[in-house]
Amino acid sequence: MTPAARTARPALAGAAQRASGSAMGQPPEAALAAVAQGPAARLSAWWAQRLPRTDHWTLTQRNVYILPTRAGLAFAFTLLLMLVASINYQLNLGYVLTFLLAGSGVVSMHLTHGTLRGLTLRLKTPAPVFAGDAAQLEVVLDNAGRARHGVALHLQAGAGLTWCDVPAQGSAAVQLSLVPARRGWHDVPPLVVESRFPLGLFRAWSVWRPSARVLAWPQPEQPPPPLPAATAASGEPRAARRDGGGEFDGVRAWRRGDTLRQVLWKKVARSGELVSRDTAGTAGGELWLDWAAAALPGRAGDVEQRLSRLAAWVLAADRAGMRYGLRLPGRELPAADGDAQRRAALDLLAGWS
Repeated sequence: MTPAARTARPALAGAAQRASGSAMGQPPEAALAAVAQGPAARLSAWWAQRLPRTDHWTLTQRNVYILPTRAGLAFAFTLLLMLVASINYQLNLGYVLTFLLAGSGVVSMHLTHGTLRGLTLRLKTPAPVFAGDAAQLEVVLDNAGRARHGVALHLQAGAGLTWCDVPAQGSAAVQLSLVPARRGWHDVPPLVVESRFPLGLFRAWSVWRPSARVLAWPQPEQPPPPLPAATAASGEPRAARRDGGGEFDGVRAWRRGDTLRQVLWKKVARSGELVSRDTAGTAGGELWLDWAAAALPGRAGDVEQRLSRLAAWVLAADRAGMRYGLRLPGRELPAADGDAQRRAALDLLAGWS
């Protein structure tokens, strides 16, 4: 083999490997992560990708699976020993007991599969949370038939089971937790519904792939930094500074060094958050939360830290009842106040890139 051929061979192999990875729709890092997983994890991931995304999942004969548990295998081995002993010693009562227990096992298999068959699962839209906090996934199980007992749900990647009983002609709600590690949109992972009712000899299960997504807002900076100074609204004169905690132009988050006279105790009693009179504010002023003002000394390039500080400012301004706007590179949220403004600002921070 010539030196040129030896040089081209690894390059061709690498190109083929990259092409196969792109053909599967996965980046090289995701492909390496999939290879590093065990065979069971890869099989589960492959099977989950084949499932349709839907927030309503009806359990039928086609999507409910059943296999014996370890207790069921031990039960079957015991029946085999009992059958061999009955044949060897010609025990008529041994035959009766063996086939009676075998019939009980068959009935148990039918009941275990029937516990899930016919149920309909619905996932309610998850509420947004801050990154690192637990998002609550509420799954409603609708039952149009008889009562179902011993139904469990869990995330496919998690081990904790949440059990419930579904009444006849009724519904039951199950709460599951999902912790998004970073800001942005997160797909709800596949959910598993299963049952081992009544004897635990068989496990019936179904895998459900919801289409809902969870929005994670940036985690606010702790402790919250002081709010930037407000500016006068367009066309309005700037108010003069007032000293001594007299009349005030607005409110702001409490800062170290504020006197007791500056604290708005009525707002503290209602909200539980310390806020002070903004004696240096503006009459009818607007607070602008700017991307450039959120830079940390020595960490100007830390995007996530800036977003964390802006999120803390949004919460502080909302608690103080201020009118505020948000400026990001290429995006601007007009000044407003209220819950809708807080939600819009946090959504903008969560999806910014």
